[in-house]
Amino acid sequence: MSWNKTEISLQMLNDLSKNTMSETLDIQFTEIGDGFMKATMPVNNNTHQPYGLLHGGASAALAETVGSVASWMTIDREKQICVGMEINCNHIRGKREGMVTATVMPLHIGATTHVWDIKITDEREKLICVSRLTVAVLKKP
Repeated sequence: MSWNKTEISLQMLNDLSKNTMSETLDIQFTEIGDGFMKATMPVNNNTHQPYGLLHGGASAALAETVGSVASWMTIDREKQICVGMEINCNHIRGKREGMVTATVMPLHIGATTHVWDIKITDEREKLICVSRLTVAVLKKP
C-alpha cells in the first residue's frame, strides 16, 4: 500500500494533534512505514478509568486517531475529507501504567470507504486491544 504522494513527516502528523483530543491524551505518532503507521499513548491519570486501568474509551480514541490519520494520508486532500463511520474495540488485557502503541494497517482502501485494522500493544508487545475502524471518504465541502 502506498500513502498519498505528498511528503508527510512525523512532525506534520504530530502538529495535527494540536488543540485536539489527541493532544489531551498525549498521542504521539512515532513511525510511518510501507503500509503501516504507529502512535503511542501513555497510560496515566488522563487515560485511566476509576479502577486505575486503561480506559476503553482512551483505547478507542487512540485507535480512531491512527485510523483516521491513515485515511487522511491516502486521500486527495484538495478534494476529499475522511470521517469515522464505525469503530469496534475488543479489550484483551488491562494496563495500569506505562505506554501503549497502536499499529494501523489497511484491510480495504476503496473510493468511498476505508477499513483499518488497529492493534494496541504494551511495551512487551502483549496485545491490549484490537480494533477495526471504518472511515467514509467524502467530497470536500
